[in-house]
Amino acid sequence: MHPPPPAAAMDFSQNCLFGYMEDLQELTIIERPVRRSLKTPEEIERLTVDEDLSDIERAVYLLSAGQDIQGTSVIANLPFLMRQNPTETLRRVLPKVREALHVAGVEMQLTAAVSFLTILQDESVSIHAYTHSFLQVILLHLEHRDTGVSNAWLETLLSVIEVLPKETLRHEILNPLVSKAQLSQTVQSRLVSCKILGKLTNKFDAHTIKREILPLVKSLCQDVEYEVRSCMCRQLENIAQGIGTELTKSVVLPELIELSRDEGSSVRLAAFETLVNLLDTFDTDDRSQTILPLVKSFCEKSFKADESILISLSFHLGKLCHGLYGIFTPDQHLRFLEFYKKLCTLGLQQENGHSENQIPPQILEQEKKYISVRKNCAYNFPAMIVFVDPKNFHLELYSTFFCLCHDPEVPVRYTIAICFYEVSKLLNSGVYLIHKELITLLQDESLEVLDALIDHLPEILELMSTGGESSVQENKLSSLPDLIPALTAAEQRAAASLKWRTHEKLLQKYACLPHVISSDQIYYRFLQRMFTIMMTNVSSKLVMNFVCLIFYWNRLRFLDTCEFIIEIFSKSFFCKYFFLPAIELTRDPVANVRMKLCYLLPKVKSTLKIPADKHLLQQLEMCVRKLLCQEKDKDVLAIVKRVSITLSLFFQKKFYEKDLLDQEKEREELLLLEMEQLEKEKQQNDGRPTTDKMFEKKRRDTKTPTQSLPKNIPISVPGPPSVTPSTSKEIKKSKLIRSQSFNNQAFHAKYGNLEKCASKSSTTGYTASVSGLGKTSLLSLTDDSFRTRNASSVPPSFSPNTTLPSTSRGTGNSLDPKSSGSKDTQPRKATL
Repeated sequence: MHPPPPAAAMDFSQNCLFGYMEDLQELTIIERPVRRSLKTPEEIERLTVDEDLSDIERAVYLLSAGQDIQGTSVIANLPFLMRQNPTETLRRVLPKVREALHVAGVEMQLTAAVSFLTILQDESVSIHAYTHSFLQVILLHLEHRDTGVSNAWLETLLSVIEVLPKETLRHEILNPLVSKAQLSQTVQSRLVSCKILGKLTNKFDAHTIKREILPLVKSLCQDVEYEVRSCMCRQLENIAQGIGTELTKSVVLPELIELSRDEGSSVRLAAFETLVNLLDTFDTDDRSQTILPLVKSFCEKSFKADESILISLSFHLGKLCHGLYGIFTPDQHLRFLEFYKKLCTLGLQQENGHSENQIPPQILEQEKKYISVRKNCAYNFPAMIVFVDPKNFHLELYSTFFCLCHDPEVPVRYTIAICFYEVSKLLNSGVYLIHKELITLLQDESLEVLDALIDHLPEILELMSTGGESSVQENKLSSLPDLIPALTAAEQRAAASLKWRTHEKLLQKYACLPHVISSDQIYYRFLQRMFTIMMTNVSSKLVMNFVCLIFYWNRLRFLDTCEFIIEIFSKSFFCKYFFLPAIELTRDPVANVRMKLCYLLPKVKSTLKIPADKHLLQQLEMCVRKLLCQEKDKDVLAIVKRVSITLSLFFQKKFYEKDLLDQEKEREELLLLEMEQLEKEKQQNDGRPTTDKMFEKKRRDTKTPTQSLPKNIPISVPGPPSVTPSTSKEIKKSKLIRSQSFNNQAFHAKYGNLEKCASKSSTTGYTASVSGLGKTSLLSLTDDSFRTRNASSVPPSFSPNTTLPSTSRGTGNSLDPKSSGSKDTQPRKATL
């Protein structure tokens, strides 16, 4: 909780004052409709219903005397009434629903269509009862004047047709359909008839279809309205599946050929799409002699026709290539491939002298259609690889793939990024050909493209590391040097954006990196970045997004997170970033938050290092005292009293093994920070070697055996600075290398000597002190931060000139200089 800003800090300048007045005016505008919407006592009385009425009686009353919104609510609740009491609902409520629908508005009609469909799906009544009670209501409203209402009832009827018996379909739907499909009926009635015919075909035998349904189909295919012809043409696919191959060849195919030459562009488009969907139904002769010339003519005329035809053609291109694959002659194959390449660059070659603000609307609309065409071409690119054979990819399709990956429009690049994994699988051993395109898409300026690519990023990188010309596993992705910079740049770009889900997904996909790149690259390129994310993003955002929010459950989650941080990270890390925000919750207004914090207080106190963290201990004790004195909730007070006893006895026991583990965690965190700082300094100096070489040199130094180290290692001690900046950088680098060397080699030998020295002592506490201090003494030789912290915890019994380290908890046991393994009498050199 933060206090409000003082009045003196508020800005009462003229601009700010006008801003405040505008905000007040906006609030007034927002408030006015609320006042107008208040109901008068008379309106409230009319909307009030007796609470003693049953659900059925209330529904009947509201449908009879209620308002439209109440009647709509009853109809929406009709499936529940049917499940609860189907007999009374059918007898008393449904007649009232029929009466209300005669004069109902659009909202009530749509609600009734959905409720009727839900009742059918719930199977709360038998099919016979449903047909008797609901079917006539559905058929009655099929020709509603509102198109949306008519389509809603039609969808309900098409679902009902699936479960109705044949006799009911014949008498209730098919026989009335003969008159509804005539030219004398309205256009909407004939459109409804087309869709019903497409659904009825699968419900009757071939003889009935040929005698009663196909004549209606032919009549509607030759209707005078192009909308009816187009609608019936799209239903021919369902009809072909119901009548079999022979009738399809003799009846449906001639109709499709005639409709493909129709004067209406929408009719020709419907005929083309239906032909593509029925390619597998026709035999080889029909495809080669009838369909292929038709498709060829369609493609040649598509550039002269409406662009919407080009959009459909580009979308179905992959399916068309698959259906006609074995029929093309070499010349036709080449011409069809060139047609696809032309579509992939459609609109990119056109240039005009207009600025973006002066482009005519028709040109803008045309460009949008061209973008859709190129997007569909990107969608069909894997099918075109199969069409030309993956072996011919480099010669036939690589330039096209390059253009799609560098397309100026985001939807095109987004689609090719989605298909990138399929392209990689098809290329197999030739996947090395698209290495550069992977880097391009990883570096794309649009995060949508990156998001689409990283869905299958682990699989793509796995193919890249195992496929291609050099598939040696040890080298992994050594042939792709720009991959790691592209991955790190993509992560930083995602982190800097507001799309945190993309950033989260990318970090999760990084789990595949051990399988595709070396451990050195992971250590030097990614581990530091992960630690930086934890230090910058997580620490501050956890506090801001959990502690400072008004919802108490966010603060409860923050305390859960603190418990995990205590277990995973070092004590100093928790104290630096989370200690104060955590104990601040002792003043939380919600009792559950204070109670949860009280349970966590022993773990919070365990992170303190006395006497270095004495000021934090004082704040913790102050918070506990306030709880004991001011807490009003009896449950919280009982927990505080019980926990305070535990806290008072906390420092009576010492856990040296845990101290050593915490020191190891802190040492690793400081090493990562120093390495990051060292890398930044090297990047700023152009005259020095590259970062990779420096890290590799440091790694070689780290692996140097203890025996090969020099006997005297210079150690920086407090005093006046007498070295140049370059020398201080070298000393810092030397300290870092030396710290790693101690961790890998010297620590174990030194630690063994300390244990031997400790075993000679007759005092148990002396032994424990030596075993707990061996590692800290080494850290005091390598890191100034550790030296300062440990020096602050030296008991008064030590002389000021002695730099023997103590444990992080500040023990008062003294050590023999020989057993400590360090000689601080020599101020600038230490003998190993």
